[in-house]
Amino acid sequence: MAVPPHPKVHTPPGPPPPSPRWPDRAPRLAAAWAAGYAAVEITWATTATTVPWKAHASYAPAVQLLLAALALLAGAASLAPTRTLAATALTATLPVFAIGAIGLPVHFVTLVTLSGVESATGLAQVLLNTAGAALLFLVLLAHRRRLRGDCPRCGRPHPVPTDEPLVHPAPTRPSARTRTAAYLLMCGLLPWAGVKTIWLLGGDALGVAAADWQRTTDAGASGPAKAAASVGVDITVAAAAVGVLLLLGLLHPWGQVFPRWTAFLSGRRVPRLLPLLPAWLTGIPLTLYGTLLVLLAPLMATGALPVLQPSPPFTTSSGVTWMVEFGGLAFAGLGLALLVAAHSYATRTRPRCPTAARPPQLTPAR
Repeated sequence: MAVPPHPKVHTPPGPPPPSPRWPDRAPRLAAAWAAGYAAVEITWATTATTVPWKAHASYAPAVQLLLAALALLAGAASLAPTRTLAATALTATLPVFAIGAIGLPVHFVTLVTLSGVESATGLAQVLLNTAGAALLFLVLLAHRRRLRGDCPRCGRPHPVPTDEPLVHPAPTRPSARTRTAAYLLMCGLLPWAGVKTIWLLGGDALGVAAADWQRTTDAGASGPAKAAASVGVDITVAAAAVGVLLLLGLLHPWGQVFPRWTAFLSGRRVPRLLPLLPAWLTGIPLTLYGTLLVLLAPLMATGALPVLQPSPPFTTSSGVTWMVEFGGLAFAGLGLALLVAAHSYATRTRPRCPTAARPPQLTPAR
């Protein structure tokens, strides 16, 4: 009995298509960022410019020079022809700049509430770290996809690279497990938001009187913050509500297709990066900062770390410790919820190249 020949995959003839777009652009942009970042850090270090990284603490010149060297290493790795070596170098340097972007949500809240910029150099440092972390992540993603033999543009295996428009999937909802995890994590906001709302409504909590809280916050509050407080809304709670709205958009179909009430945009596809960029840029710093607070509070409560001394409006160290824990739960909870939802959104909305979206053509062997 004759065995039928195996079918062969037909490869269309012709010149090779143009190379993928963003995977080729990201390394050059990362190298340009690295050169600019290193120049800024060296300038700040040699001119003894104050660049705060937290309240009452600034970067030492030696640290700034080290950051400049790491940025140049990351930029060189982005252009390196050896993908394995480049991926290793990027994996080692990326966390440094991601940690440097932790303060982004804090600066965002101060800008939105018109509270002013505490430090222009501090804000510039955070923005530079954020841009670098984003670019290095894209370069690392493209390198790893190439190492796996996948298309660096869409991340799926297909034989013929293409520069044709990507095919976008239809809107879908995440799984029930993903939605449940995101909503449970979001509940971490409740203790923190609840205490602040109690103070604004005239109640006492954690040993802090409402009048003392109002007096302390009004001293440094901006006009919008005072206007919101006058109607019982804490401006930081309102900022958290914006994060919750972003989270809901990542979990529902209206975050993939503009709903009817958006007038001229109704029915159009939402650009993927429109919700993903703010989700990643706020989710990662919030998670890191919130996790740190969640871990610090029990250590202070048990005496493993020095207890924070109360400062107005707080009257007891225990009240400060509880507020640190509540803040950690809020920041880490919302940050992790955004990351969980963003991962699901990115997976569900990830487009694919046309050659990966259609099955390969088979022709019988001769």
